[in-house]
Amino acid sequence: MKLKIQNYIKPFLKYLALFITTVILSIGLLFLLIYFGVFGSLPDKNTLASISNEEASQVISSDTILIGKFFAENRTNILWEEVPDHLKNALVATEDKRFYTHKGYDTKSYFRVFLKSIFFGNSNSGGGSTITQQLVKNLYGRTNFSILTLPVNKIKELIIASRIETIYTKEELLLLYLNSVPFGENVYGVETASRRYFNKSASQLKIEESAVLVGLLKANTYFNPRLNPQNSLDRRNLVLNLMEKQHYLLVKVTDSLQKLPLKLDYENVDLKATTGYFMYQVQKKTLELLEIIKTKTGKEYNLEKDGLKIYTTLNMQVQELASDAIKKQLTRMQQLLDKELENHQFKKQWYAKQKLQTKDKDLQKRNVEVLDWKGMQTKNISKLDSLWHYYKMLNAAVLITNPKNGAVISWVGGNHFRTLPFDMVLSHRQIASAFKPVLYATALENGFTPCTYLENEEKIYPEFENWEPKNFDHNSSPDSKVALWYALAHSMNLPTVDLYFELGGDNLLTTCDKLNFPQTTDDAPSIALGTLDLSLSEIVKTYGAFANRGKTNELLMIDKITDTKGNILYISDAPEPKDVFSIETSQMITAILQQAIHQGTGTKIRNQYGIQAELAGKTGTAQNYSDAWFIAYTPNLVLGTWVGASTPDVHFYSGNGSGSSLALPIVAQVLKGIEKDDVLRKNYLTSFALPDAAYSFMECEPYREIGIEGFFNRLFNSVAKKDLDKNKKDKKTVKKSFFEKLFKRN
Repeated sequence: MKLKIQNYIKPFLKYLALFITTVILSIGLLFLLIYFGVFGSLPDKNTLASISNEEASQVISSDTILIGKFFAENRTNILWEEVPDHLKNALVATEDKRFYTHKGYDTKSYFRVFLKSIFFGNSNSGGGSTITQQLVKNLYGRTNFSILTLPVNKIKELIIASRIETIYTKEELLLLYLNSVPFGENVYGVETASRRYFNKSASQLKIEESAVLVGLLKANTYFNPRLNPQNSLDRRNLVLNLMEKQHYLLVKVTDSLQKLPLKLDYENVDLKATTGYFMYQVQKKTLELLEIIKTKTGKEYNLEKDGLKIYTTLNMQVQELASDAIKKQLTRMQQLLDKELENHQFKKQWYAKQKLQTKDKDLQKRNVEVLDWKGMQTKNISKLDSLWHYYKMLNAAVLITNPKNGAVISWVGGNHFRTLPFDMVLSHRQIASAFKPVLYATALENGFTPCTYLENEEKIYPEFENWEPKNFDHNSSPDSKVALWYALAHSMNLPTVDLYFELGGDNLLTTCDKLNFPQTTDDAPSIALGTLDLSLSEIVKTYGAFANRGKTNELLMIDKITDTKGNILYISDAPEPKDVFSIETSQMITAILQQAIHQGTGTKIRNQYGIQAELAGKTGTAQNYSDAWFIAYTPNLVLGTWVGASTPDVHFYSGNGSGSSLALPIVAQVLKGIEKDDVLRKNYLTSFALPDAAYSFMECEPYREIGIEGFFNRLFNSVAKKDLDKNKKDKKTVKKSFFEKLFKRN
């Protein structure tokens, strides 16, 4: 019996030895094939010595807030001295407890996993790669070699890991790893992960927070603390246990930390829609500047990989005020617009027209994600319903600049950049009465004065297709003329048309050329009432000239650009501002537009919203209420806003669509926020301090009678008398405030 067993054992041992020898030789052969590049070349020591992780470029606001990044991989590198010891300890204890003693590969772990995979076919055995090997995988990835994928990639990583260990110290390897490892959500490196999940730098992480991030490395989604908080909590506590077993933590410390709840401060700047439109403009401008740098210095920079820092003029606090103001206003006004569109049968007519050219499947309801002011919402609607949702949606744009240098303080180009990327700051829409100050300033440049009197009589113009302009309130006074200043402050159409004919269209077009408005050869007098299509950026720059003593500036968005080491690559050198109007003209227009705020179309900003700051401003309401505008300014701030639908076909049918009702409230809310903040108020809401001569027009009566009949008509015209009394009262207030500013001691 014993002999029979021996007879079986000997062949078995023989075959086992043969098998083991074959495996070893096969592994050796495979090793040699990989080493000599049969499965792809391996990086040599020179290549490994020049490793540098790609790093996202950061965009920073003027109030030092990170507002976005440009990246191929979302990574911000961290320095060794900024890495907390407990983060290093958590990583070593969890991922590679023999890290400080091996030479890039851990023989025990490596062969344990390798044998499990070969003999038992367990592709999920895991746990064999050292931190150095994981680093190699992060840097060079893995290639599919079919059945040989696992052994080839493992041997490749072993060879490269052993090479890299001879080049870098253990500390340098840990830092390379921490700066390259993926944490899910398109996040790479511990610094970016720390800011994503805890809204702080990695240098500020607590022990339990470091444990959360290290725990996340095993499975980026399963242990994601935002998506799966319980899984993340359990994994965190396991990491803390491993730290205690490796003597990095005391037992009592571990116990106390494991009892803490999972606390996140999740911050994903990529999800913020508030800066999307501005970021796109910054990206375009930065790429242009990098090309100029390349031409001048011969050095090339990659915006997505070289970790540049782009310092912008945007004030994030004001940007948030603008975004919040838009949301508050449009949430309310959209409901009113929806009712008006239904009451006037517009919605019904639109659906009827669309159904004629719509397929049946587009009428079937399904779950669709659409944008509203609560965010992205899933609704059970048809494709046609979805089209209507966006077709009738109100949009708003806000542009706020410093008129002294053109610096952009806030840029909101629409409702949501990713969903609706078309930028309404640059879109051309009918400018309406917001254009009138351009005409009036041109008149002042050509010999007219604020006390020039203009006709206020309704007329028909046969040579212009029987055009018959009217005042907004449909009132006219053929027996009296209106002072130029009063006509502008109250946005009167009939005197404006009279001024156009008195001035001549060529003079106006010359001013438009100076302001770089779109080319037009249209000599129709309706241009005086704002039929020209302009963008918010163009009209804000124009009002900037009124605020800046007649000089206009191009928009400035970038202050400087630095490389990863802080070396300055670019610093803004704004060109000289362009003279468009004289100082006297800009001051007189400003004084008149102050009256537009005191007693004209902008009075809501005082009466309804209680804004106290010195302001000049003007509303604009396009035909059929299709576009609403409001622009206000101080010497240090121009605030412009436009509101309307994506097409002029969709509009209000009532005064709800006027500039004072639809656009002005957005600017008012921003100003209210600025007034409440001491720093913002001091920086932006400064005094005009205009000379007394700028207010001399206040001595002119708003109306001048024509003949004796006109005198008696004027005498008994209670509405006009009320305007006159109000004017005198406001004149007294303006003059008083001027002299108070002039002589007041601080």
